[in-house]
Amino acid sequence: MNKINKLLYTALGVVIAVLFLGIIYKYTDLFKGSTINNYSGKTIIEKGSISEAVKKSKDAVVMIRGYKGSTESSTGTGFVYKTDDLYGYIMTNEHVINGCSKIVLVMSDDSEVTGKLLGSDEYLDLAVIRIPKANVKSVAIISTSENMEVGDGIFTIGSPLGYEYRGSVTSGILSGKDRLVSVSVGNSTTNDYIMKVLQIDAAINPGNSGGPLLNMNGEVIGVNSMKLVEEEVEGMGFAIPIEYAMKHIDSLEQGKEIEWPVMGISMLNVTDTTYLYRNAIEITDGTKNGVVVVKVLNGSGASKSDLKKGDIITKINNEKVNNIAYLRYELYKYKVGDTIEVTYKRNGKESKTKVTLERS
Repeated sequence: MNKINKLLYTALGVVIAVLFLGIIYKYTDLFKGSTINNYSGKTIIEKGSISEAVKKSKDAVVMIRGYKGSTESSTGTGFVYKTDDLYGYIMTNEHVINGCSKIVLVMSDDSEVTGKLLGSDEYLDLAVIRIPKANVKSVAIISTSENMEVGDGIFTIGSPLGYEYRGSVTSGILSGKDRLVSVSVGNSTTNDYIMKVLQIDAAINPGNSGGPLLNMNGEVIGVNSMKLVEEEVEGMGFAIPIEYAMKHIDSLEQGKEIEWPVMGISMLNVTDTTYLYRNAIEITDGTKNGVVVVKVLNGSGASKSDLKKGDIITKINNEKVNNIAYLRYELYKYKVGDTIEVTYKRNGKESKTKVTLERS
């Protein structure tokens, strides 16, 4: 075979290869989510690049600097979730701005604007901040976590460790859904509440709180809220599902206090033996889990039920109540005015009663 024929066959082979790759690219998922880059004359296919999704969402993300007086007391992340004719509205975590007298937002172009806190709630761990619309660079696309499956790709944008690392992107997968995580509120040292959250393995550090959790289309599916900080635990972060946050957003925008329902009792955990003893209550039937009624408040919903001091609440509408955090989790599924069925133990015997919930 002469040199000309070899060149012709080589050229024909290159053409066929290019056509073949073109067909694969157009009609298969092989390159879906890939970026083709040229480095030193070589073509490298980067499978799974999220650069386009990051570009779509990064300008909606802001760094939050909270001040007490003239001193910066906290940093976090937030994102613009909507605008109207005059303002842009930013969602973040309540613990990021708790106790702050001034809130400064650092936009994606490093410009700064002072925000106004409209409303917040410590049990939701959510807050809404308002800024002039002219300062908004972009608005995030709000999606839902309900259609996400464990193993789906996710990423976050935030300000871990403060100003120097603002705009950091981390990625991973959705590691779990409907995780029940115990949290404390305010300055409490106990677990006050249970949150149902998304579990992720993307790196989240102090300063990421309040930032968006995004799917691979660059759409918000959650609000990063906390991280397991035990030394032996790595790669476990958590986010509030965005659909849960959006259910309460109108109240927060209007500065309304969230009406959490209550039964009308003071209570302790079964395991709080010292405090139970101080209240002249002793658990003698071997019960290990539950909430003990310490006092029934006069005129409350509980006062119209069969509950008495010393009763151990074990279920609400047949859902187990292990402690006070779980009791609040179950209660907060309902609204003020709803009537619930409470299962309780008295002297080792199980009974049920109805309680109409009231405002906290």
